[in-house]
Amino acid sequence: MIRIVRRLLELMIFILILSFVSFIIMKLAPGDAIRELLSADDVALEQETIEGHREEMGLNRPLLEQYEDWLSGLIRFDLGQSFMTQRPVTEELLTRIPATLLLTGTSILIMLLLAIPLGILSTVSSYRTINRFSRVFAVIGTSMPGFWLGILLIEFFSVRLSWLPSMGIGTPQHLILPSLTLGVTMAAVYVRMVRSSMSTSMEKDFVLGAKARGVAPWRVTLNHGFRNALSPLLGMFGVTVGSLLGGTVVVEVLFSYPGLGKLSIDAIQNRDYPIIQGYMVVVALMITFFNLMIDAIQWWLQPEIRLRGRKR
Repeated sequence: MIRIVRRLLELMIFILILSFVSFIIMKLAPGDAIRELLSADDVALEQETIEGHREEMGLNRPLLEQYEDWLSGLIRFDLGQSFMTQRPVTEELLTRIPATLLLTGTSILIMLLLAIPLGILSTVSSYRTINRFSRVFAVIGTSMPGFWLGILLIEFFSVRLSWLPSMGIGTPQHLILPSLTLGVTMAAVYVRMVRSSMSTSMEKDFVLGAKARGVAPWRVTLNHGFRNALSPLLGMFGVTVGSLLGGTVVVEVLFSYPGLGKLSIDAIQNRDYPIIQGYMVVVALMITFFNLMIDAIQWWLQPEIRLRGRKR
C-alpha cells in the first residue's frame, strides 16, 4: 500500500514536470500555429488578422500565464480545444485511445505467442534446429526496423496477394498487418530475454531439487523454471512499454491507422499544440498505469517482495 501511494506521488510530480517541459517546448518550436490555421482556412495572412486570432486564442499572453491556465484545466481534465478542429482535446484523445489500446494489446499477444514458446523451447529442447531458428529469428528481428517489416508485409500480403487491407480500420483484417509489425519486432527482442532468464532459472537449486524428486519435466519447466524467470521479464517489459507506445506512432502512420500516434503526427504537422500537449500527458499516464500493474503482478508472483514490504 505504501509503495502504491509513493508511486502515485511520483506520478503527480512527473506529470507536473512533463506538462511544464512539453508546454515550453511547444511554445519554443519553430513555426506559427496561427499561420497554419489561417492557411488551412484560406484567409489572407495580414498581420492584423494574425494578431487578432492570436489575441482571441490567448497566445499573446505571457508563457507562465498560459501555462497556469492550461495546468488548471488539466486538473479539471480539460485540455483545451484543438486549433484545427475546434473540438475539445479530451474528446479527440478519447476517440483515438481505444484504437491504440487495441493495436497495443494484439501486438503484445502476438509477441507472447511467439517469444515465450520459442524462448522456452530453445532453452530446454535438445534439438539444434530450434536453437538455431530462435537465434536467427532474434538476430533478423532485432536488426530489421519496424517500418521496413511493415513495408514488406504490405508489399506481400496487400499488393501481391491482395489478402489483407494495407490501411484504415473497421474489420479484424485491418488489425493483422500493423499488429504483426509490432508483435514480431518485439518478439525478436524477448526471445533472447526469455531464453537468458530461463537458462538462469533452470540452474537454481529448487529447480534442480524438483528434477531430483522426479517431478514431471513439463511441471519443472513451467511451474518452477518459467515462474521464477517471469519476474525479471515483467520488470523489463514495464520499462519497454514506453517504446511500444512510441512504436505505434510509426506503425499507425505507415498503415494510416487512426490511433493516438497518427493523431499526434497530424498535430505536429499542423502545429496543433493543445493536441500535442494532451497526447504527451495521456501517454505518460498510460505508461505509469501499466507499470503500476506490472508492480502488482510482480508483488503477487514473488513472495520475497511481499516480505520486504512488510519488513519496511
